[in-house]
Amino acid sequence: MPVKGGLCPPILKPAHKWYNPVMLRKASILFIALGLVLAFCLPGTSQMPEVVVATVDGVINPVSAEFLTKSIREANEAQVEAFIIEMDTPGGLDTSMRDIIKAIIGSEVPVVVFVSPGGARAASAGAFITIAAHVAAMAPQTNIGAAHPVGVGGKMDKTMADKVVNDAAAYIKSLAEERGRNVQWAEDAVRKSISATGEEALKEGVIDLVTANINTLLADIHGMKVQTVKAEKTLNTKGAVVTRVEMSLRHRILDVISDPNVAYMLMLLGFYGLFFELTNPGAIFPGVVGGICLILAFYAFQTLPINYAGLLLILLGIVLFILEISVTSYGALTIGGIIAMFLGSLMLFEEAGPFLKLSLYTILPAILITALFFTVIVGLAWKAYRRKPVTGTEGMVGLEGKATSEITPEGGMVMLHGEIWSAVSEGPIAKDEKVVVEAVDGLKLKVRKIES
Repeated sequence: MPVKGGLCPPILKPAHKWYNPVMLRKASILFIALGLVLAFCLPGTSQMPEVVVATVDGVINPVSAEFLTKSIREANEAQVEAFIIEMDTPGGLDTSMRDIIKAIIGSEVPVVVFVSPGGARAASAGAFITIAAHVAAMAPQTNIGAAHPVGVGGKMDKTMADKVVNDAAAYIKSLAEERGRNVQWAEDAVRKSISATGEEALKEGVIDLVTANINTLLADIHGMKVQTVKAEKTLNTKGAVVTRVEMSLRHRILDVISDPNVAYMLMLLGFYGLFFELTNPGAIFPGVVGGICLILAFYAFQTLPINYAGLLLILLGIVLFILEISVTSYGALTIGGIIAMFLGSLMLFEEAGPFLKLSLYTILPAILITALFFTVIVGLAWKAYRRKPVTGTEGMVGLEGKATSEITPEGGMVMLHGEIWSAVSEGPIAKDEKVVVEAVDGLKLKVRKIES
């Protein structure tokens, strides 16, 4: 059809597409394949199980209890496959032990106690913790038992001691019943202090298995069914990723100073430093070191069962040493101080059991050094304080000299130590007479004649 003007319209070409459908489909397939590869290969998205291992090597005290309870709580938050306590302990405090057991019983994650390595033991409080675990394992050449409460004989009457033993026996029986372990053996471990090797404990039904190390432990407990506080769970630990948790710096420092011998020495060093600073103001360094040591000692005492009668006896001994310096007692105060400090040191951790007692190899040198410090070192300082000054104007009083001119109440001259000084006297003194200085007034001396 003709168009106005007699011209045909231009041929319109389709607009250029900014994408290629074929290439888009290929890119989509590539990204999907890459996503699947990453999903299977990246560690964060893998299906490998994880177990957490915490090591306890030493006394069960508030530090280890805080470390384990915190680690168990974090393991529950992370929902790991199992939490393993690798343990070697001679025992510990009852309160700390019960805190750990409460955390184990309330854990949704299975808790495995592994007495390891060879030569390790789970004695006293360690036996309670092992029996309370969801899975109890021991390495060869290890032992468990001797769970009789310590620190009760001789410190309580028979009725009270029996109550403590009965309470511990009932507690360990309830734990053994809950975990399906040998109740009679557990009770005998408390009442009769019996012990067993790993193989004997396995035969008696006290533990679940004997295995060499962590790797064999993970393989051996794989597929085992345990009852946690939430539900029954089948362990999937074969080839699991092992993550070890370590004590924080605060826990490590507190664990070191919580040793009774270390805390005891820190306390004495604190007393020495503060006393030296008070008797020699301005020294600064002894006061700073003493203050730090004393604060660390009192911080450590929070984790130890302190007998305050023993602490007061130690303070009394130090006071008696100080009094010996200024009071003539012919050694009686020093002897009393040594006795008070010795008895106080023995009583300081009286209720703590044999593994938390002060060693005599620490007590005896500490007492002797303290007695020597206060009776000799401080004694010398006291004598120096009372000694007549030998310098300055005060040091001139009592010196003898010679009159170089006639000395009257109005004035005169004397020679002392090769120096000429102005001098006055109450009465006339002839030239070349020997004189002694009685007082010093500025640059003028008051002298008197030395009678023949």
